[in-house]
Amino acid sequence: MIDTLIGSIDLGTVVGLLKMELMIVLGAVLIWLAIKKKYEPALLLPMGFGAILANIPFSAAVGPDGPLTVLFRAGISTELFPLLIFIAIGAMMDFTPLLKNPYMLLFGAAAQFGIFVTLVVAVLLGFELRVAGAIGIIGAADGPTSIYVANRFAKEFLGPISVAAYSYMALVPIIQPPVIRLLTTRQERKIRTDYHAGDVSKTVKICFPIAITIIAGLVVPQSVALIGFLMFGNLIRESGVLESLSSTAQRELGNLVTILLGLTIASTMTAETFLNAKTLLILGLGLVAFVFDTAGGVLFAKFMNLFLKKKINPMIGACGISAFPMSSRVVHQMGQKEDPFNFLLMPASCVNVGGQIASVVAGGMILALLSN
Repeated sequence: MIDTLIGSIDLGTVVGLLKMELMIVLGAVLIWLAIKKKYEPALLLPMGFGAILANIPFSAAVGPDGPLTVLFRAGISTELFPLLIFIAIGAMMDFTPLLKNPYMLLFGAAAQFGIFVTLVVAVLLGFELRVAGAIGIIGAADGPTSIYVANRFAKEFLGPISVAAYSYMALVPIIQPPVIRLLTTRQERKIRTDYHAGDVSKTVKICFPIAITIIAGLVVPQSVALIGFLMFGNLIRESGVLESLSSTAQRELGNLVTILLGLTIASTMTAETFLNAKTLLILGLGLVAFVFDTAGGVLFAKFMNLFLKKKINPMIGACGISAFPMSSRVVHQMGQKEDPFNFLLMPASCVNVGGQIASVVAGGMILALLSN
């Protein structure tokens, strides 16, 4: 009887069950990283639990009428969740440091270098051009933008691209320091960078998100939704007449959509779509994108120092990725190790805030260049 039962079990079924078990383990690892290591817990925890829900055999959570699938169609396919997250992010961000030092925006632009390097490498490895563009965006360290672009160009790889984007964001304190040390000398890391303090008028703060939206929209129309929702959130914050809405956007809206986003992304993390060689390649290419984005910012700062009388600390260029405020803290701590009286937090924050804008514009550029 037992022999007959064993013989009737298809080998493919056994392999499929083993893959599901492996995905459940992966979900548990993401939960462990969120709780034990505090790596992006707001997203990795629901993503990890969602992966478990999606990979339980015969799970009612996925499938045509499963709640995770319904949420995916409502929030990801329509691009609603990433855009709502941008309202929350915009409401949290204070652009005052950048407005005091507007040239810092250049570092944000330079730190998008890894996106295009990774795009080329991904194409050489056999990925279709649009998919390669979606993979490259991982390097921007901007989870919502990665999801937005992946949903347009690489829906079949939305799971691994999202996991890579948020995992590497959480690993910024581990990834960035070795790259920075490799590209800078100890003397360069000890350079003290001036920060021009001073008041910024309320009028300028209000006009800034409106002006950025118009300028970015005219230059890169495909970025209008991304940059527009981000800047609308900031306008709510800076207007001074919508304090309750600003608070709601920063807290309730941000928290609720983050939970839904994590669970929804997990609906794509099924064993048959996630466990393959291309997934591993995407995770590796995401790391390449992060490394080259960090390097691009640092090297641009070193290039600027060739022409500046008052040198800037090249480490702050690494903050051009949009992993705010983790990257700023990493650079500040590295500066303090070399010189306890070297305070880089504010100039690093300027670059970090600029990186948020640059990453969104870069996402719009990828959409514009590869849409046809």
